[in-house]
Amino acid sequence: MGPFAGGGLPPDDVVVAALRAGDESMFAALLDTWSRGMLRAARSYVSTDDSAEEVVQDTWLAVIGAIDAFEGRSSVKTWIYRILVNTAKKRGLRESRTLPWSAFEPPAEPVQKEHGATPEGAVLASEARGLIGEALAGLPARQRIVITLRDVEGCTSEEVCEILEISAANQRVLLHRARATVRDRLEGYYQSVKRSE
Repeated sequence: MGPFAGGGLPPDDVVVAALRAGDESMFAALLDTWSRGMLRAARSYVSTDDSAEEVVQDTWLAVIGAIDAFEGRSSVKTWIYRILVNTAKKRGLRESRTLPWSAFEPPAEPVQKEHGATPEGAVLASEARGLIGEALAGLPARQRIVITLRDVEGCTSEEVCEILEISAANQRVLLHRARATVRDRLEGYYQSVKRSE
């Protein structure tokens, strides 16, 4: 279960009251529940893990600064993610003006393939995860954030529409295209594995 399955957090009105009162334990609970997902979402817009971490930190600072103005028209989670997306978009735009295109390549992760010690299935699963990561990194930003929120973070389509301020039809199209691209990459990979056996 991802952080959107509730994660044991109290209802929104309790969360908001605690944050307004400066309750550090509530803030820590939100950090524990949502920060990992927020990092993944931020990474859809920016080129490095460090940038994503700064986006998440900036988002939490903005949340603390704006919690008194929160009107409850959306859930706390949706409101926080909307701040995150806007923060990440601004940073992504700034980076695209200053970074060379090579900075946007997906990071090469060292894959530990100890064929002697690792069962073949685990190696394939590890390679498939890397492939999915590469496929996600290669998607246009709007497709990447939609598939990250839906399939990685477990958001509902309604939550994604609210966070990104897009229509349900637009969300469906972006998700369909993103999933099709990832599926094609995986199918191509598994066919090449079968051919080499």
